[in-house]
Amino acid sequence: MNLANKLTLLRIILIPFFIVCFYIPSLIVNTVAVNNYLIPYANLLGLIIFLLAAITDFIDGYVARKYNMITDFGKFMDPLADKLLVTAALLVLLENGLISGWVVFVILAREFIVTGFRTIAASKGVVIAAGWLGKIKTVVQFMMISTLLLLNYPFEIFNWPVDRIFIALAVVLTVASGVEYIYKNLHIFDEAK
Repeated sequence: MNLANKLTLLRIILIPFFIVCFYIPSLIVNTVAVNNYLIPYANLLGLIIFLLAAITDFIDGYVARKYNMITDFGKFMDPLADKLLVTAALLVLLENGLISGWVVFVILAREFIVTGFRTIAASKGVVIAAGWLGKIKTVVQFMMISTLLLLNYPFEIFNWPVDRIFIALAVVLTVASGVEYIYKNLHIFDEAK
């Protein structure tokens, strides 16, 4: 297994550690004051783990391209690792009342549809790599999740709804990238008949 694929697996391994942060009572109850703004330790530790996992996404792609380590395993597992990380974060945010259920549904519905397309393609021996719009969507989702974990700090001080803006951008890009993905890969259904 090459370095890029190991980084992808590391991203998956970090997910349970991210989730556990939000179930340790002392991390949930205790807060840190940042400019008189209280943020739970669970959110800060969760953010650190989430960002570490997100960084592996960028590094594994860079390493794979630069050192010609692109594999079918990586093409399949990299987007799956992203989906698992985003799903875990969305469910934690939903459970903590930081994001609406409909937003989570839209994002997860797109991921299920794309996974369905990938499954059909894989059954035909075709591996579909993520497109650029999908990659931009992932970056915006990571930014949205990070902002929500920080309870919109430091933007909340200035009453700027940056978290809401990222949610709107994430929903738009999620739908747009889903439509693009379906449109570009409709031929998979023709081949599946």
